[in-house]
Amino acid sequence: MLLLPWWLVLLQGIVTLGLGVLLLVWPIETLLILVTFLGAYWLVSGIVTLASVFVVSEYRGWRIVSGLLGIVAGVLVLLYPFFSTLFIPSFFAIFIGVWGILIGVLNIVSGVKGAGLGATALGIVSIILGILLLAHPLVGAAALVFVLGIFGVIGGITLIAASFTLRT
Repeated sequence: MLLLPWWLVLLQGIVTLGLGVLLLVWPIETLLILVTFLGAYWLVSGIVTLASVFVVSEYRGWRIVSGLLGIVAGVLVLLYPFFSTLFIPSFFAIFIGVWGILIGVLNIVSGVKGAGLGATALGIVSIILGILLLAHPLVGAAALVFVLGIFGVIGGITLIAASFTLRT
């Protein structure tokens, strides 16, 4: 098991807590900055992936397609940051909604096959939440930002506490 130095866990906790607080206090501004960083990452990652075609011969076609998609996505996000700030979280909300419906169907099938009433109930709730996300993706995207902020605050506090436990 790899243990990180206590101060590195503390630093990670402070950054996570700070990001969580920023997402709760200034959700749109923080999301705009995160999406811009994501666009820059996609652009650089696409360039590196495309350059790797000349070094590694395996999966050359996949690397070319992946690299070009990364470059195009990165450029689009960097050119249209405000639109991207609305589109990317909405896309995630739609993806989570579809995923929720699929998981819900699988839970209901599992419940019918003998996993019990709990699995069936969980499946029904999952389908309902999935349909709600698909019906209102912008609301789901806004909620997702706050959920990430709450997770950031809780995760940051947990990491900070864990760092002091590691120190002793």
